[in-house]
Amino acid sequence: MKVVMLAAGVGRRLHGDENNHLPKAILRFGGKTLIARHMECLFDNGINELVLVIGHRKEDLMAEVDAILEGLGGPKDFVRTIFNPRYKESGLLSLYSADEVLRSGDDVMFMDADVLYHPDVLARLIHSRHPNCFTLDYEFEDGDEPVKLCLRDGDLIDFGKLVTDDYHTIGEWPGFMRMSPGIAVKVADAVQARIDKDDLTAPYEDAMRDVLKSEPVGTFNFEDVTGIPWTEIDFLADVTFAEEVIMPRILESLGEKAAS
Repeated sequence: MKVVMLAAGVGRRLHGDENNHLPKAILRFGGKTLIARHMECLFDNGINELVLVIGHRKEDLMAEVDAILEGLGGPKDFVRTIFNPRYKESGLLSLYSADEVLRSGDDVMFMDADVLYHPDVLARLIHSRHPNCFTLDYEFEDGDEPVKLCLRDGDLIDFGKLVTDDYHTIGEWPGFMRMSPGIAVKVADAVQARIDKDDLTAPYEDAMRDVLKSEPVGTFNFEDVTGIPWTEIDFLADVTFAEEVIMPRILESLGEKAAS
């Protein structure tokens, strides 16, 4: 299985439109950067290829990746990078940059780089029996920001920040999903279709939603990660929440102490 991780953005909601802050993937929690935690978790769960879509301050991110690779002692080709020269425009274009990975004929796992989580969140997805699968957390505060997953009779029927279908149950998506080779191609086609229509401001989740809505009910499933600590890092309040609430819970569960 290949992993596609989007780490190209400038973090405008965290730092503003025109900023030169380090990429969010280099934010440090509990003594480790987010990208270090991602890479360690993927490596520990047997993933052998991470395709990292980069853009904003790519040299700083790659320097961190190189240092992590040396510490892991894994193969140097564990991480492959794709540069999105239009990284300031949209996440949809970053996902489009990974088109060849989606069309590779392999299972593909998608990841946002700006998520802090207990390793169990990712492990459940990697080892899921479902070939097309989202992570789902039932405990969340509804609003405009959370990306939602909606269920009817136990089946996923809608997905996105703005959902329109009637549903029985709703939860939040932590930003990770896996796709069979066939569904990965359909996601690539959906991304291409939106770009062909010059719909560049659409969030990349809309392309995934296009596929979920067009496939028979039951094509996609989910792994319930409710109760496992995680948070997305979008705003300054998220950084504080990650430092004061989520990271201590992760460390306590793992029996670790924060590195200085």
